[in-house]
Amino acid sequence: MKQRVITAVVALIFFIPVIFIGGITLDIVAMVLGAIAMTELLVMRKKLLISFEAIIGMLAVMVEIAPNKWFNGLPDQLNKAYVVYFLIILLLLHTVWSRNRFSFDDAGMLTLGIFYIGMGFNYFTAARGVNVQMLLYLMFIVWATDSGAYMVGRKLGKHKVTPISPNKTWEGCIGGSIIGVVIATAFAIGFQVGYHNWLSMLVITIILSVVGQFGDLVESALKRYYGVKDSGKILPGHGGILDRFDSMLLVFPIAHLFGLF
Repeated sequence: MKQRVITAVVALIFFIPVIFIGGITLDIVAMVLGAIAMTELLVMRKKLLISFEAIIGMLAVMVEIAPNKWFNGLPDQLNKAYVVYFLIILLLLHTVWSRNRFSFDDAGMLTLGIFYIGMGFNYFTAARGVNVQMLLYLMFIVWATDSGAYMVGRKLGKHKVTPISPNKTWEGCIGGSIIGVVIATAFAIGFQVGYHNWLSMLVITIILSVVGQFGDLVESALKRYYGVKDSGKILPGHGGILDRFDSMLLVFPIAHLFGLF
């Protein structure tokens, strides 16, 4: 517990100023975090981090996270989406010249990771592009829901949700969403985040809180499949980047889908 607290404090001392600074600083940090998250997938897949596929995968996820305006100078037919597509094609071609030592399954895993991680962090920076209140609102949903689920689950949890994540209970999930929705909705109304209609914000916050918990379960299923406890060790006591951003990687794209930014 002491290690977790120390890591959390150090991470917040670094991360909070970056959030408020925003701009290119946050863009670069998000790209680095995305690349680290991709290395965690590669390690789980038992791929060398200096291999061709690792370099292409990390490059592709960083391109996916990078702001669209960075590619404005390219010809219309060579936009950011096509650059990512071209890099994925290189992964597919690699299955040929590696004589299937790098398989189609490997290419599929990396491609899914590129979009899963890349789009999550891309919309993370896009939310900050609106204003810092929007970013904090979405982060409060995840943080408050996660903390609330942990506290309620420890006190009242009896009914398991799924064997994929044996520590999660229905009581914890419901309690976490109630706490997360109350805190995040109050923040949204108080700081005029998103829609002016408070009822719409309440409904969206409920949905995003549930989505965040599914994001956590998705990553739990991934770790269970590869037989690992944590996605990485970069954050002592907390695991890896995927462990800390799993919920946000789903929440931010869905928030964009609802037109919040």
